Amino acid sequence: MEYSSYTLPLAVSIVLSGQYEDDLDNCEDVVYTGQGGNNLLGNKRQIRDQVMERGNLGLKNCMEQCVPVRVVRGHQSASSYVGKVYTYDGLYKVVNYWAEKGVSGFTVYKYRLKRLEGQPLLTTNQVQYARGRIPNSISEMRGLVCEDITGGPRGYSHPGDQFGFTYCKFIQVAKGVELPRNATGCDCKDTCRDPKSCACVRLNGSDFPYVHRDGGRLVEPKAVVFECGPNCGCGPGCVNRTSQRGLKYRLEVFRTPKKGWAVRSWDYIPSGAPVCEYIGLLMKTDEIDTVSENNYIFDIDCLQTMKGLDGRERRLRDVSIPTYVDNGDDHNSDSVPEYCIDAGSTGNVARFINHSCQPNLFVQCVLSSHHDIKLARVVLFAADNIPPLKELTYDYGYALDSVMGPDGKIRQMACHCGAADCRKRLF
Repeated sequence: MEYSSYTLPLAVSIVLSGQYEDDLDNCEDVVYTGQGGNNLLGNKRQIRDQVMERGNLGLKNCMEQCVPVRVVRGHQSASSYVGKVYTYDGLYKVVNYWAEKGVSGFTVYKYRLKRLEGQPLLTTNQVQYARGRIPNSISEMRGLVCEDITGGPRGYSHPGDQFGFTYCKFIQVAKGVELPRNATGCDCKDTCRDPKSCACVRLNGSDFPYVHRDGGRLVEPKAVVFECGPNCGCGPGCVNRTSQRGLKYRLEVFRTPKKGWAVRSWDYIPSGAPVCEYIGLLMKTDEIDTVSENNYIFDIDCLQTMKGLDGRERRLRDVSIPTYVDNGDDHNSDSVPEYCIDAGSTGNVARFINHSCQPNLFVQCVLSSHHDIKLARVVLFAADNIPPLKELTYDYGYALDSVMGPDGKIRQMACHCGAADCRKRLF
């Protein structure tokens, strides 16, 4: 017999489908609630204590004898006659178990499982669904570290250790950096309507970059978007101020098995919608501390993108561009972006968004208060329709072997995005 040398019972497989209120599913790292004690015919909540027997004992034996467990996930599906579809997501190892009081006050057994290395990509990642159940309230979130990292009703954070940075909602300017004077602006009243008469819209090729749908959505990526600014006659409701309205979606910072912190939205995000601005300390690139490791530096490389340097994809479209973009004399700008945003010690939720070789966000340079492309705002927009609880990612854009360490040697970092065409290295 295959299991004759093992202590029985053993758990062959488990199914994660929202049956238990205490489950926590982060795809490759799972906290699974044991068997028994819930009201299967009613509201599915716990009504009595669980006991160490049957499946609970089987999972305990699997952990003690290093027997992997198959994991199957159930997903809500309106097109299925049973209301769900099921995916097989591979072998997981039971790494720990414990007993605790659950959400309803009864004792439950919890099992932490981690997916074994070297398996095909999760089938779950290919299913279009809202993974797991969005909590009805913050109190339902297990392992909560901080209810709101913003200092206001803007976002949510979730499990692990402390973050170690100061949250700020607006760009901070370093000493020695002077912002340009505010642009002249348009003479529109209340809101901009006529693309032919609006001075700001004319800079975008005489057409609005945004449509009014869903609170404002970018029609297509551009080299730069010129928005209305402080000297314009229009009000805050103008569609050409879409990226200036702060966070609209409920964003959660959560812990991943391989990539550290990550960000997902509790809300559906439509394609073209602004998600967040990359906030931090605006500083000169040549003043970066190269000794301390800082993975939160964002180069403002809009000018380099306009010129298509170092493999960047040009996307000028019909926009007005500075005269120095095409004159070929600006060698300093050709080599390294002059300015960057450092979110190492101060920043916003954008600093937690991970890289992916197949991202669902894209970077858009935006000019609103002034028109200096080298000091453009960096805003992340949805590249596709993003379902709730899908991790938000963008392409960091590193060229391979482009990052040097303090010792002058090339640094390398593996990529764990899991995309089908993953480049295997971040840089």
